[in-house]
Amino acid sequence: MAGAIVGRLGRHPTSLLLLTLPRHAAAHHRLHSPSSSQGQYSKMGDPSERNGHGALTRVLFCGPYWPASTNYTREYLQDYPFIQVDEVGLEQVPDVIHSYHICVVKNKRIDSDIIAKATQMKIIMQYGVGLEGVDVNAATEHKIKVARIPGSTTGNAVSCAEMAIYLTLGILRKQKEMDTAVNRKDLGVPVGDTLFGKTILILGFGAIGIEVAKRLRPFGVKILATKRNWSSDTLPSYVDELVDKKGGPEDMYEFAGEANIVIACMTLTSETVNASLGVLSYKYSFKMAST
Repeated sequence: MAGAIVGRLGRHPTSLLLLTLPRHAAAHHRLHSPSSSQGQYSKMGDPSERNGHGALTRVLFCGPYWPASTNYTREYLQDYPFIQVDEVGLEQVPDVIHSYHICVVKNKRIDSDIIAKATQMKIIMQYGVGLEGVDVNAATEHKIKVARIPGSTTGNAVSCAEMAIYLTLGILRKQKEMDTAVNRKDLGVPVGDTLFGKTILILGFGAIGIEVAKRLRPFGVKILATKRNWSSDTLPSYVDELVDKKGGPEDMYEFAGEANIVIACMTLTSETVNASLGVLSYKYSFKMAST
């Protein structure tokens, strides 16, 4: 499922930051129980093992988190006995990666040291979208292909956008406090706030940012957005209908001063994380518009 990190901006309850995580894949409609990483690893045989279909292809999922990714892959491949899907703990990855041909990165960055051990690796990809978890240059040097999953055509961007809207409404309506009040049968509290009339800043206007704006527009909000290149041919022709005010990364703090809510939809790097967290800092939080 898609996810987001939420933080408040300033002291006003409607000032907040949503940091979407594009690494999450699209929301699933079925649930499976996660399997034991140790149990799966213990079933691995010799890398040269063969069957009637030829060489056995081994797929490695790094880490036990987001178990649906592994479970759905196994389910899809159940009629392909010559493909084996394993899930191992993060600490085990460097020790076993030499036995695999395909690697799916989840909660561990596959750096140059680990890639150097992947002597049989053919393809590395990241669960969800983006490639923050892969040292692409190192993979290229070792002649390993790196696959990128597009967010706009897989449902990932839509899933992340829906989660951002859900979290925004949840905080404005004080969902946690409301849940407590309902359990106590304490009706009429808390008093929430509306999304209508708010100013929203979207940091990063790629596939996720576009989907967020499309869903925000019917709420009657003002939308500000930053993007490195607004002339990109990946933008929809109706972008002017989605955004009231455009800017670049250099306008981030100025725009934050006008916004009630900030939603970060940027590639997950140390630079973008620091930039997003900077919006939360006291130096800039006092600029957040009061409503």
